[in-house]
Amino acid sequence: MSADDWRPGATLEVLRARAGLMRRIREFFDARDVLEVETPVLGHAGSSDVHLDSLSLGARTMNGDERLWLQTSPEYHMKRLLAAGSGPIFQLSRVFRDNEAGRRHNIEFTMLEWYRPGFELEALIQEVVTLIETVLDRSLPAVRLQPYRALFITHLSVDPLMDGPETLSALRALAAQHSGADTDDWSRDDCCDLLMSLVIEPLLGREGLDVVMDYPASQAALARRHIDHDGAMVAARFEVYLEGVELANGFDELTDADEQQARFEADNQARLALGKPLVEADQRLIAALRAGMPQGCGVALGVDRLVMLALGIDDIDRAMAFGTARC
Repeated sequence: MSADDWRPGATLEVLRARAGLMRRIREFFDARDVLEVETPVLGHAGSSDVHLDSLSLGARTMNGDERLWLQTSPEYHMKRLLAAGSGPIFQLSRVFRDNEAGRRHNIEFTMLEWYRPGFELEALIQEVVTLIETVLDRSLPAVRLQPYRALFITHLSVDPLMDGPETLSALRALAAQHSGADTDDWSRDDCCDLLMSLVIEPLLGREGLDVVMDYPASQAALARRHIDHDGAMVAARFEVYLEGVELANGFDELTDADEQQARFEADNQARLALGKPLVEADQRLIAALRAGMPQGCGVALGVDRLVMLALGIDDIDRAMAFGTARC
């Protein structure tokens, strides 16, 4: 710790500009009659997603000593509100993900999440584009829809959705080539995630805004799955990139309680196989889905990264008052 570590990472000018951008976000949704909500930072369940590391703590509650989870996203609680009849909602929420460090990552960060009952993915994508243009106060020169599969074929000459040992061998060889790691026992998703991060993502959003569509079905998370025009089962989700930065992740939301329960169980089995701790599944979300959550779409957007792009900042520590290193 240095003598100046007490100071904020962002200048006061940046903090004032950030506050103005947050007002702009709220005005955007207020004009569209989308209700702002607040949900708990702590919950009895965490995210079982194998790609996320949740933080938890012991707490003394009215029920005695309990383990509570710092939320990686307000998703579960917001979906319970949708099932209760809230209609369209949004939230600017503080969320927590362990093992997140770097110029674009912080363990604690601000997420904008919103849900649109009755929307199809195309309508939500257009709303995301409009929001980004509103916050940045400029029009984007182009918006391109980029199928996940086509990106791998174009930039790596491999079809990630093809089954068979040949495809897996090719993906492992490419992952080893670009990372220098021993990838002999890596899964298809391990290889695809690394190649997406190291090879493809830096190329996205350089000439406008790129929307990556139709991820592998194994990467559906909490999205529905559907058959693409080539006959492959894919996830009904998208990710948005601008200037090489991943900004948002949207889903055609899963509403089937039994499928959601099965995914929670499969996630925890995968966590066990990787030596990761089990995460308590959200049974209240399952109950909400059984009660009937309306069909619709939702999206989560990293506010700190959007602030960085709006203000020309290249380090997340300088886009917020106190990053993890200063807290």
